[in-house]
Amino acid sequence: MISVVFSVLFISFLLLTLVFQFWLGSRHIRHILRHRAAVPDQFAEKISLTSHQKAADYTIAKTKLGMVMLLVNAAILVGFTLFGGLQWLSAYLVKLTGPGMWYQISLLVAFTVISSVLEFPFSYYSQFVLEEKFGFNKMTRSLFFIDMAKWAGISAVLGLPLVWVILSLMEKAGSLWWLYAWAAFVGFQLLLLLIFPVVIAPLFNKFWPLDNAEVRDRIEGLSKRVSFALKGIFVMDGSKRSGHGNAYFSGFGSAKRIVFYDTLLERLAPHEIEAVLAHELGHFKLKHIIKRMAVMFALSLAFMAMLGYFKEQVWFYTGLGVDPMLLAKNDAMAIILFMLVLPVFTFVLSPLSAITSRKHEFEADAFAAKHTNAQDLVTALVKMYDDNSSTLTPDPLHSAFYDSHPSASVRINHLMATQ
Repeated sequence: MISVVFSVLFISFLLLTLVFQFWLGSRHIRHILRHRAAVPDQFAEKISLTSHQKAADYTIAKTKLGMVMLLVNAAILVGFTLFGGLQWLSAYLVKLTGPGMWYQISLLVAFTVISSVLEFPFSYYSQFVLEEKFGFNKMTRSLFFIDMAKWAGISAVLGLPLVWVILSLMEKAGSLWWLYAWAAFVGFQLLLLLIFPVVIAPLFNKFWPLDNAEVRDRIEGLSKRVSFALKGIFVMDGSKRSGHGNAYFSGFGSAKRIVFYDTLLERLAPHEIEAVLAHELGHFKLKHIIKRMAVMFALSLAFMAMLGYFKEQVWFYTGLGVDPMLLAKNDAMAIILFMLVLPVFTFVLSPLSAITSRKHEFEADAFAAKHTNAQDLVTALVKMYDDNSSTLTPDPLHSAFYDSHPSASVRINHLMATQ
């Protein structure tokens, strides 16, 4: 009886979230179309009507693709669960390997491979049709497949040991296995933060020290003003894959570094680069990165504890279309089912993350305005909106629910108010 109730809840939440996401996407498209014919007044002198309409069309195309993906992913989710996909895969693999660790690892690997194959058409279409149509794709097909192979290798080298550790803890560490598994997960995430800038990222892109003397002088002056010990400022060959431009902060300790896309540096003046860097430093100085990590680790602890409970409940499996093996371990199956259903039941909480992220963006903007010229950051942002074809007129509700950054008009008005 409990399994039936859980099945009904699962389908109900899935349908409700699907309908709501479609409604938000439709609102977003209609709102952009209503404002497509004219550039908003505050941007009229800086962004042409042609660029504004390109941004509108690009955003609409991405939104429509996202809506198609929602439908397909929902069908895949139901196919894996209530339609018996995972049950069939489990039965097939246990015949090949027998119950045990090899079965559990093979189940997780097979599920990951199948999911990646199902997602491949959308990745390919996004890169070589949608991005190509709007002039952003710079990637060759050979590079696309080489990247896929590299990510598969990295996932195997780093992910399989973590999987083995967690499965071993689930089997042998007793009722508090989830606490030890959480500690292993935290350690793994910290290791990734440490090695990503210096080991993983260089496998995909070339990085070189920023060599523009005027820009470097400005950056060194800024770092002294904000008491930030520079570990490295690098340029990345982002133009190798995309026409989009960006800047980001990564790593921690001796591995922390600021990275500018070469496409961004080509468009921004030295004083605008300084303002963008001040924003990135604001995230660090205001401890946004540490705060986000703390929230992520706290949530992962709660989710591990929930998994510890659900993996012992027969109704959790049967309610999702799986007959648990009563004489063998179902730990890998529990992990997969939990990962599949968690987004369905936690979707309503997703705006909280977006709200926090937007708050941090406002704070980093205020930090930049305090230590550089706010107008420089405004002009840099306008160029970035233009170059990246970011819509200037998103639907407010859609933006509030999803966007990690404030909308263009809200952000710039807030920046101007700090002057």
